[in-house]
Amino acid sequence: MRPKSKTLTEQELEIMKVVWARQLATVRDVYETLLEHRKIAYTTVMTMMKILEKKGYLKKQLQDRAYLYRPTEPQTVVLRKMVQEFVNHVFNGSAEPLLAHLVENRSISEKELRELMRLVREKS
Repeated sequence: MRPKSKTLTEQELEIMKVVWARQLATVRDVYETLLEHRKIAYTTVMTMMKILEKKGYLKKQLQDRAYLYRPTEPQTVVLRKMVQEFVNHVFNGSAEPLLAHLVENRSISEKELRELMRLVREKS
């Protein structure tokens, strides 16, 4: 049996984006923010935040009668790991086919392409 993945699901990532933006958030804070965009149950948010805590993405502390959650790592670090895992899994560790796909399928704008080229020149 495969071990449970520590990778964020789509719903977990949505919750993490709210917590990263706020830095400290209660379940109610996250629930109300998500409700602005779509229907979701309070208990679903609570369960997902408990899962995120088990996975090591969130830490909680009791304040008054509610738990305050905070991210354990900055968003940039987590996203970098997720992208690297994707590249390893789908492209056998090489980012070149991914970039070629983005450029060839017009998934990347001219402005973004210029910025990428600038970044490549800086790293060379």
